[in-house]
Amino acid sequence: MARLLLFALCVLPSVVSAWSMGNPFHVQGRVYCDTCQCGFETIKTAYIPGATVRIECRDRTDLQLRYSLEGVTDSNGAYKIKVVGDQADRICQVVLVDSPLADCKSVDPVRNRAEIILTRSNGAISDLHYANSLGFVKDKALPGCAELVKKLLESDA
Repeated sequence: MARLLLFALCVLPSVVSAWSMGNPFHVQGRVYCDTCQCGFETIKTAYIPGATVRIECRDRTDLQLRYSLEGVTDSNGAYKIKVVGDQADRICQVVLVDSPLADCKSVDPVRNRAEIILTRSNGAISDLHYANSLGFVKDKALPGCAELVKKLLESDA
């Protein structure tokens, strides 16, 4: 009985550690073009196929880049990036890199990055992690945007 208990105490932690290191994380989110220059998604928002995003993980103490991986959005403006390895002691973010739309290349300074947590040491068990939508801003607002913004402001009052 003592041997069984000793075996369990020695082997189980390594099995759990191997499981948590073996399953990759999947980060998903969307990239949009703010067609009304509002700073947020609206019913006139267009999602950008072919936009490039990057996952960056930096050391918490010296902020040096320790992990970086790029991904590209699909036809719906959505991306899904596989991250191998636990990033427990790192600050990770998804950041905008590039938009293929010539008239929507300006990065929204408020929606240009989203923080993500890529560790299993916080109690989260899911392999799937969602990032907030990231946005570029259209050079010129679409027709009808002024009315939309006015309507949104009225409904907010």
